[in-house]
Parts: sequence; structure tokens; C-alpha cells
Amino acid sequence: MQANKRVKTLQRWIVGAAILFLLFGGAYFVLVPKTQAAQQQPIAFNHEAMVQLGITCEFCHTEARRSEAAGMPSVQKCMGCHQYIATNTPAIGILTGYWQRKEPIPWVRVNHLPRFVYFSHEVHVTVAGLACEKCHGDVGHMQVAVPVVNMTMGWCLSCHEKQPNAPQLKDCVVCHQ
Repeated sequence: MQANKRVKTLQRWIVGAAILFLLFGGAYFVLVPKTQAAQQQPIAFNHEAMVQLGITCEFCHTEARRSEAAGMPSVQKCMGCHQYIATNTPAIGILTGYWQRKEPIPWVRVNHLPRFVYFSHEVHVTVAGLACEKCHGDVGHMQVAVPVVNMTMGWCLSCHEKQPNAPQLKDCVVCHQ
């Protein structure tokens, strides 16, 4: 009788542990951003070609110095150059189509943070003086932009611990809004 009771208790523990494993494992895959292969973009955009021409990240991502988000360039910004440059290429043909239809380009986000996380590009770029490559990798040598780091809480904390002038993130509401 006693052995039967132990078996049932052990079975309950195993089932409970399996349920917890599935819940936490599922939450991890839903909430934790991942590095992954590049998603198909509406226009094949080659960052490497732009950098070779001397165009900086902030020329196109103008909001990085003054906003939370780095922002995506408008079709108007792209067409400012591409109504004259490389006009015969297939990618610029697609761009011109968006321009003529007065539609924004539906870019697919490359880097993801959970919705409850606050991150300011302005603070990191302007105040801390970090280069875009610190978080986004060497996009200037990528033909297709891909995430290069898992932008997790542990990753942010380790960077703040290693940087001599970075504030220590001890108050949760600094990042979690």
C-alpha cells in the first residue's frame, strides 16, 4: 500500500514537472526574441552597397539620434536619390511602384524586443555614443540584414555591466513599461 502511494506521488511530480516545462518552454519561444534567418523583404535591399557608397546608417534611419525608434526611411527619402541613381534595376523598379502608388514599403521587422520592453535608440546612440554595429552587427557587410544577437534581458544587462559609463539597471521600470 505504501509503495503504491509513493508511485502515485512520483507520477504527480512527473506530470507537474512536465506541465511546468511545457508552460515555461512555450513562454520562452513566444516571448524571447531570437536570431534567425532573414525574412523575405518587399524589396531586396543591400546595406553593403549603400555603405560602400559612404552612406551611413543614420542617413536613412534618421530618427536614431532623436527618438526611441531608429525609424525606417520613407519612400520619398529613397526616391530622393533613386529617381536618378540605379533607376534600371529591378529593386528600384519595385521602389518606384510604391512611390507611384503613394504606398509605404511594408518592410518586415528584423530585430524584435517584447512589447513590454522600453528601449531608446536616442539614449544609446546620442548619450552613450554607441555605434549601430554594437547591437545590430556589421550590417554594412550584409547583403541581407539579419539579427545577430538575441536581444534578451540578460544580453542588455551584460552590456550594461561591461560598459564603464553605462548605468546599472537595478530598477525594473527603466526598461519594463
